Amino acid sequence: MKKILLAVSCMAFIANIHAQELPDTEVKDVKTNKKMPFNTTFEQGKVTLVNFWATWCVPCKKEIKNVSLKLAEWQKEAQFNYMTVSVDEARAEGLVRSYAVSQGWTFPYYIDVNSELKRSLNFQSVPYTIIVDKNGKVVFSHTGYEEGGEAEVLAKIKELCAAK
Repeated sequence: MKKILLAVSCMAFIANIHAQELPDTEVKDVKTNKKMPFNTTFEQGKVTLVNFWATWCVPCKKEIKNVSLKLAEWQKEAQFNYMTVSVDEARAEGLVRSYAVSQGWTFPYYIDVNSELKRSLNFQSVPYTIIVDKNGKVVFSHTGYEEGGEAEVLAKIKELCAAK
């Protein structure tokens, strides 16, 4: 009986991890220079892919580059939004802006200047990827990046977009 209760408790804990509410922690829109609660940056009823990154993180930059190259093609297969959040310190905001501009980013990009969002979402390192479902809940997360890993992310996005 104890084993059953433990298993049920673990399953409930895991379900809560995968259906995490978005925090209202403030992030700064690097394009507009305005601060806003993270949970308001999402379009209601739309799946969103979020890559957390840093200017010093080579795998992060590679992941974002690969996603941005495939983004138009992916968005033909599934209607979803894409954004990035830098975990760089406030003094690196200019680097974040200039890097995004040099890469031709047309999607939203934010900065978590005091790592408060990072703490709220409870992750330690970048690259860190989350997928937010149509109801505004984090339903997928992944740390690290290996080239080609985008296929798993796209499959999850397509599954979530198809869900009613």
